[in-house]
Amino acid sequence: MATHDHPTRHLGFRFPSLRRTGTAPASDAETTAAATATRAYAFAGLRVLTGFVFLWAFLDKTFGFGYATPSGKGWIDGGSPTMGFLSGVSVGPMESTFHDWAGATWANWLFMLGLLAIGLALIAGIGLRLAAVAGTLMMALMWIAEWPPAKHLSDGSASMSTNPFADYHLVYAVVLIALAAAGAGATWGLGKAWARLPFVSRNRWLL
Repeated sequence: MATHDHPTRHLGFRFPSLRRTGTAPASDAETTAAATATRAYAFAGLRVLTGFVFLWAFLDKTFGFGYATPSGKGWIDGGSPTMGFLSGVSVGPMESTFHDWAGATWANWLFMLGLLAIGLALIAGIGLRLAAVAGTLMMALMWIAEWPPAKHLSDGSASMSTNPFADYHLVYAVVLIALAAAGAGATWGLGKAWARLPFVSRNRWLL
């Protein structure tokens, strides 16, 4: 009796190929370009969001939108942007110093101008190095004011610190430094036009 060989059949499920028929695989250059573009957009998005954090803080403290600053108690209404936070410091090596600074005119202006300048610089994509320096200094002072290493406040009560070192102030500082190092102002920002200005090209620290 004659036997006939039948072709082997694959009954298992097969995923469709993601490669288009007749399309050559992407070259290394194209892959690198795509990865670079994706990274640029990611940094740009992070830059704009971080800038809005600082700008919103300025606007809320200035006009009292009812979020962190109650309505009618904004800076424009005669309120102090630094009084509540600095007078409430109850831990750390600079506790008494912060109490002395609370509500001072120079402290209010320096703090608010810092928030505004950092926020606008990040959103516009210009002066990221200066923004990183100013923002890191601001975050460092706020970190010291909250003093995460302490388990207890000066009155002996629990500090409720969740981490002895890494808190959101440190994260913001690292983000600012990373954005400046990556030159994140070129995408979705005015970074390229800013860099071409004569006084900026002569003073690279303004980038």
